[in-house]
Amino acid sequence: MENRTGYVTISYGVKGDFNMIHMQMVVLIVSHDTSIQNKFGRTISFRDLREGMIIDAEFSTVMTSSIPPQSRAFRITVMDQNRSSHVVVDEVLSVDLRNRFLYTGNARDLSSQMKFLITDNTTILNSRGNSIPLKDIRPGQIVRVKHASFQTMSIPPQTTAFGVRVL
Repeated sequence: MENRTGYVTISYGVKGDFNMIHMQMVVLIVSHDTSIQNKFGRTISFRDLREGMIIDAEFSTVMTSSIPPQSRAFRITVMDQNRSSHVVVDEVLSVDLRNRFLYTGNARDLSSQMKFLITDNTTILNSRGNSIPLKDIRPGQIVRVKHASFQTMSIPPQTTAFGVRVL
């Protein structure tokens, strides 16, 4: 990356009060000074980074006040090349447009519910496969959500959605 800057959006968990894990997002500013390597310590290119990779990132605590915030990346280590994901097919309980969350499950069974973080990279499709905005999803619809394999220990559990399709 000679004299160029790239951007990598990541999500990660931060432990809060009562051992709750809060999902955070940050856009990493990657420059020619950023060390990018695989888990064996071999240098790799910025162009080798792919959505869904599990990384270990060292970045500045100084961040912009934008949403999501931006921070300078010092080091990125790719820990897992494969996009680890799961799929859930369930009923939409509610959509939080302000915070970009999609809730699914049974309203009468708290243990069946999930909270999905919708990012700028989340693909949202209608039943015909056409791209739609989050605001077009309504409670009561059945959706298939492809999501990260990790989730918080909160109730309901929270994770990042890679793709949502209305069925």
